[in-house]
Amino acid sequence: MILHLDTRSETPIYVQLRNQIVLGIGKGELGPGDSLPTVRQLAEDIGVNPMTVSKTYAILKTEGYLEIDRRHGATVSRKAVLNGVFQEKLKEELELLIAESKVHGMEKESFLALCSELFSRMSFTVEEGK
Repeated sequence: MILHLDTRSETPIYVQLRNQIVLGIGKGELGPGDSLPTVRQLAEDIGVNPMTVSKTYAILKTEGYLEIDRRHGATVSRKAVLNGVFQEKLKEELELLIAESKVHGMEKESFLALCSELFSRMSFTVEEGK
């Protein structure tokens, strides 16, 4: 997986990194059980402070995207769960995106077609029985 981080962006690096990893999981570039680089290795590879990567991994663990243990490091979670917290966050973010789309003149059908196209690009599947 190739990470695209913009050091000139107002979005903090740890948020950009979190988003890139979630996109990698959603697109199937990282599958359930796949290992991620160690904190030190990823920090070195992308040229950031190890604390930035550590913070990102901790957030991804809290959100349920990663499982972390001392012996095996960080791996993609095998059991993503759809819960109320996620659904509320999704609702809030979609509401903002819909408002922005309407302000820019986008029609409902175009918005839904774009959502459908992007959703179909995601290939993450939860492994059964693990």
